Amino acid sequence: MLLALAHPGELAAETLEAALARAYQGNPQLNAQRAIVRQNDEGVPQALSGYRPTLSATASVSEQFTNTTGVIPPIPPALPNGVSYSVKGYTKPYAVGFNGAQTLFNGGQNANKVRKAESQVSAARETLRLMEQLLLLSAATVYMDVSRDSANLGVQQNNIRVLERTLKDTKNRFEAGQVTTTDVAQAEAQLAAGQASLYAAQSTLMTTRANYRRIIGVEPSNLAPASPVDRLIPTVLNAAIAVGAAENPSITAALYGVDVAQLQVKIAEGALWPTLALQGSVQQQVYSNILTPNLFLGTVGLNLSVPLYQGGAEYSAIRLDKETVGQQRLNADQVRDQNRADIVQSWGQLQAAKAQIEAAIRQNDAAERSLEGVRNEAQAGQRTTLDVLNAEQALVNARVALIVAQHDRVVASYALLSAVGRLSAQELHLPVTIYDPMVHYQQVRDAWFGVRTPGGR
Repeated sequence: MLLALAHPGELAAETLEAALARAYQGNPQLNAQRAIVRQNDEGVPQALSGYRPTLSATASVSEQFTNTTGVIPPIPPALPNGVSYSVKGYTKPYAVGFNGAQTLFNGGQNANKVRKAESQVSAARETLRLMEQLLLLSAATVYMDVSRDSANLGVQQNNIRVLERTLKDTKNRFEAGQVTTTDVAQAEAQLAAGQASLYAAQSTLMTTRANYRRIIGVEPSNLAPASPVDRLIPTVLNAAIAVGAAENPSITAALYGVDVAQLQVKIAEGALWPTLALQGSVQQQVYSNILTPNLFLGTVGLNLSVPLYQGGAEYSAIRLDKETVGQQRLNADQVRDQNRADIVQSWGQLQAAKAQIEAAIRQNDAAERSLEGVRNEAQAGQRTTLDVLNAEQALVNARVALIVAQHDRVVASYALLSAVGRLSAQELHLPVTIYDPMVHYQQVRDAWFGVRTPGGR
């Protein structure tokens, strides 16, 4: 491969697999998406809290002045005329108590909220899988970009050396009277054009190296030649489309979005049902009033709330959520269509790249033979300097075309693998510890207490 010949004397410091592993472990965008999944995990214990009781403690203290007067009614025969009384004084009443409540029925809202939260977690995981695929595809692409642009820079540098020799030979032949000043000017113009191409290649490589640093996390150094991943791709287009429809994370995430919308409809409908709750409280009061130095209260009961009419907002919410279901279904159809188009496009690009490599190899062979022949004929006076320059430029173009075709071949294979939903660290057997979102989910799902995250924050 021409990419491998860009720096034949140097040992490769990093392979494509190592670069992908580095990006998988340390890319901040991917790690941020993993944090989003962990945030969605917390929605499940929040939904499960609806099944659990609520407890609260109360305490109060105050200072009050009491001035009470009254009359005890007649009580024959002991108090035939009754008696009047007056109570006056300062007290400091205080009270402590506990309240508790447990929802027994609320129209199935708790169960549907839990299912909705679980569907949101599943959708977040699929979005994470999509982000992983996009990152690995970006990492593979930028790796090949650097390889392509490095090889192209080498071709341009070699072209400058060839053009400088051609210009020197042309000047020598001019001094010998074999060519004219026109030939010298043509060689000088071609050298200037080659220098412009060299500067452009240097600028392009600087940009791709910066992108490599942004995505992979380190500066590129002596990248090894990379191979396509055809072994992981279905062998026929229809099979690739079928696999993509079943495994592409953008499609599965959209389907989970439909589930979330449907469950939201059920939650909204649950607001029309009665709510039944068990409530209880205990309270110890001291000097709640000047005549009652000590009072203990304990209550327990059932509270039934039946919604009759709340202005129609609840019915509007149900209609809105039903429209959201329709919108999510249409979105899923759109994602399916887009995925099919991506697979067909990537398939076509892969097949084209394969054919382009074969054509570019033949083009390079023919250009090399053509240049050799033109040079020999020019030495015999049968060709002009312009013919030699054109043949040299044709060989440069052929080498660049082969470099680009090799780049496109590898990138198209990764793009197709991503489109079918199988571009992952597991499928590529990358030397990394696979991030498992289930670990954090199991750690927090049934947690009743605690403010520290499983990560220690």
